[in-house]
Amino acid sequence: MNTPAPKKPEPPKKPDFERSLARLEEVVRRLESPQLSLDEAMKLFEEGVALSRECHKQLEEAEGRVEILLK
Repeated sequence: MNTPAPKKPEPPKKPDFERSLARLEEVVRRLESPQLSLDEAMKLFEEGVALSRECHKQLEEAEGRVEILLK
C-alpha cells in the first residue's frame, strides 16, 4: 500500500488586514470602557499596539507593491 507522505506543517498565516483592523477597533472600544481593570486595560493596550504595528506593516507592503506596479 502506498501511504501518503506526511504534510509539512504550514507556517501560521498572518491575519488579513481587515480582520486585524476590525479587532483593533474592538480593542479601542473596550479600552474606552470605564469598567476595565488596570490589568485588563494593559493587556488590551499591548494587543492594540501589536495590531496597530501589524496593520501599519501591511499598509506599507501594499504601498510598495502599488509603487512597483505604477513604474
